[in-house]
Amino acid sequence: MKPSSWSQAASVYLDRRVLAILFLGFSEGLPLALTGSTLSVWLREGGVSKTAIGLFALVTMPYALKFVWAPLIDRLRLPVVTRLFGRRRGWALVAQAGLMAALVGLGSTNPVTDLWWTAMLAVVVAFFSASQDIVVDAYRVEVLEEHQQAAGAAILVLGYRFGMLAAGAGALYLAEFFGWHVAYYVMAGLVAVGMVTILLNREPKVADSAESRARERHVADWLAARPHLTGWKADLLAWIYGAVVAPFVEFMTRPAWAAVLLFIACYKLGDVLAGVMAAPFYVDLGFEKTEIANVTKLFGLWATIAGGLIGGVLVGRVGVLRGLLAGGLMQMLSNLGYVMLAQVGHDVSALAVTVALENVCGGIATAAFVAYLSSLCNTAYTATQYALLSSFYKLGGDLFGASSGWLAERMDWSGFFLLSTGGALPGLLVLLWLMTRPRRDEVAVKV
Repeated sequence: MKPSSWSQAASVYLDRRVLAILFLGFSEGLPLALTGSTLSVWLREGGVSKTAIGLFALVTMPYALKFVWAPLIDRLRLPVVTRLFGRRRGWALVAQAGLMAALVGLGSTNPVTDLWWTAMLAVVVAFFSASQDIVVDAYRVEVLEEHQQAAGAAILVLGYRFGMLAAGAGALYLAEFFGWHVAYYVMAGLVAVGMVTILLNREPKVADSAESRARERHVADWLAARPHLTGWKADLLAWIYGAVVAPFVEFMTRPAWAAVLLFIACYKLGDVLAGVMAAPFYVDLGFEKTEIANVTKLFGLWATIAGGLIGGVLVGRVGVLRGLLAGGLMQMLSNLGYVMLAQVGHDVSALAVTVALENVCGGIATAAFVAYLSSLCNTAYTATQYALLSSFYKLGGDLFGASSGWLAERMDWSGFFLLSTGGALPGLLVLLWLMTRPRRDEVAVKV
């Protein structure tokens, strides 16, 4: 049910459950820059080539593959931890503890002399970060009511950006004055924000649906007709079906499901291509770490806040698909700001304009996109299905983004960012096709 006014759409941000998502968003956003833009600055300062920096986009591949172990997190009970904290909160705390340790390990490496160790520990950070994302995203979808999902998506983006601010500007400031090792150790300590948030909030109720119960009765009947499959064998098969098979089968029985996955993989390709090379671009233009921190992180944060909140209200009023279209068009056009900056060169004012355009438009698009992914999940399989959907987005971005350094080596910066602008077109074309489908062919999207 859509809010009757813009003020009613905005009031949902005051709900305690929605506010809790702000801090969990911080926890999700914190590790991303530490294996992305912040790590890229560290690598570039050490003399690592742009091609190698582009290939470092692959260290975040666990985000694209998290659907592989999401069924375990969705269904497996951890000894002691699940009993004490619950299914979602228990897994969140375990993932966050592993993330804290992995960040300490990454901060202890030296990419100049131990590049492979840096890469491997960045993969470990990404694995625990992706595991945390599986739990937090499922928690958000399950704890919020239907009319709160758009606001939850927007405030998740807000918290996410606060986390990226800490890991971006905060880490760059710390690296400038105390060195990279100290910067990463402090970031590891900030993982405690997410842990405290989990401890202060309740476990969501376990949800299922008539359809999920029917599917699980079907496998029970199938096992009953095969008496030789008893004991642990029957239990194992039933668990595998409920945890692994059923979530994917349920999604693939929906009309237009393949087109939806294609759209998810393509929607932010242009944004990803530009984003991977943004930090090396700034360095090559002669910007200092403090300038990058002040403009792209501190100033850019407020533009992102505005974009995310506008996106949440926009989706609440016009619906998910229309919000995606508006955000996608703005996101595509914002990449032209990089072309302008490439022409101007080292100019802080031009950098501020570029960052403001990119962050406002990107915040609107991301809020709509997260709300869209949430709307596709059956609450009986929240963690697994959300992990699958977000993995398709990440896989498309990783494979496309990994080529960014190779392309940047062979093009000037203006041509590269023009190419990134065109990268948004495939996703928008698929979205337009989905929007022309009859209502009965839409895949669980509330427009």
